[in-house]
Parts: sequence; structure tokens; C-alpha cells
Amino acid sequence: MVVVARPKYFTPNEVSVHNTTDDLWVSFLGKVYNLTPLCEKYKGDVLLKPIIQSAGKDISHWFNPKTKDIRTHTDPQTNCIIPYCPNGRFVHIAPPYPDSNWANDFGRPWWKDEAYLVGILSQKTRLIKIINTLTSQDQVIEVCSEEVMTEIRERYLKYNAHAASYTWKYDGKNLDMDKTLQENGINDEDEEFYQLSMNDDTYLQPIHLYFNDDLTEA
Repeated sequence: MVVVARPKYFTPNEVSVHNTTDDLWVSFLGKVYNLTPLCEKYKGDVLLKPIIQSAGKDISHWFNPKTKDIRTHTDPQTNCIIPYCPNGRFVHIAPPYPDSNWANDFGRPWWKDEAYLVGILSQKTRLIKIINTLTSQDQVIEVCSEEVMTEIRERYLKYNAHAASYTWKYDGKNLDMDKTLQENGINDEDEEFYQLSMNDDTYLQPIHLYFNDDLTEA
């Protein structure tokens, strides 16, 4: 039996911090790409400028969602269909006119190269409050609504390295760690908070952690 690995989900905030030429991520069409190797390969090339300007951002508007390729438009001077580059021509985009200096032996263009793919951009993030009943400390963290509880626990490890040694509960019931928040009955109330102008940090449904007196899973 072949086990298919779950994709890694990222929040827009997580993508946004990768915003330098030494660490450059972008998202488009629902996926997240690490273009740092591309920046290293074409370092100093003027065609990197539009990509660098978009570091850490979503660039879905560059693409046709149906074809998954670069948008095109008709050149008013030549009436030719050419790539649409709102921030200027970039790496792997051919020049609008024949140019002997342009090499097209790079293989797959970067936006079609899965080697740069690192994960999926969350369609909806959520804030959750986690309360450690042993220490009485609470932490609000942003998570992806698509993540199951074990993945959310991984996010929480930075605050508590022994998080796996706790039983996770909501409303007095053990959480199924292989299910999402929604599947565990922790409904997304963001819209209600917005409608009522409530501070959602204050009224978040709390998840309680109960220590198992076992640090072997840390």
C-alpha cells in the first residue's frame, strides 16, 4: 500500500517573511514556491527585478488560472500575442522581438517547475487559543484551516517542546489528532466575530492541554 504524503500548508504571513534575494518565496494559484535557487542562478540579471519586487507576495495575477501559464495580451504595435508582465519582463520570458542574446535552453520555465514547489497556500487561516493546564499559560497561534491537529501541534512545538506529551481537548472531549479543527467540531467563527465587531483573540474557543506525565514523546 502506497501512502501519499500530505502537502505542507503555509499561511500568507509565513510566505511574506521570505522576502529577500537570499530567501525568496512567492505564491500563485494556490501554491507556494521557493525561488531562492532561481535567484542564485540568475544573480545580477536585470530580469530578476520583477521577481525580487514580488518577494513574499502572491503573484496569481500574473497567471491564467485556466491554463496555469503566464497571461498574454495583444501587442498594440505588432498585433502579436505576447506574455503579460505587469512589473516588466522577467526570467524565462522571451523578448518581444527576436534577440540573439536570449538563450532558451533553460528547460522548463520556473513557474512550471515543481522543483521550486514547497507547499500549498492556505485558503483560510484561523487563530486558535491553546491553554496549557499544567502551567496555566495560553498562546494564540495562526494555523491553516486545512491542517489536521498533529500538524497544528507541530506549529505549537516552538512554545512547548513537550506538546506531544499532552492530551489535547476541546469542550471536555479528546481531539482526534488526525482530523482538522472543523472536523473536531471547532467551528470557524471569524465571520460572526466580524459581524459583531468582537475581539476574536478574546473570544476564541480554547483548546486545553492536559499533561500526561510522560516526556518520552518530546
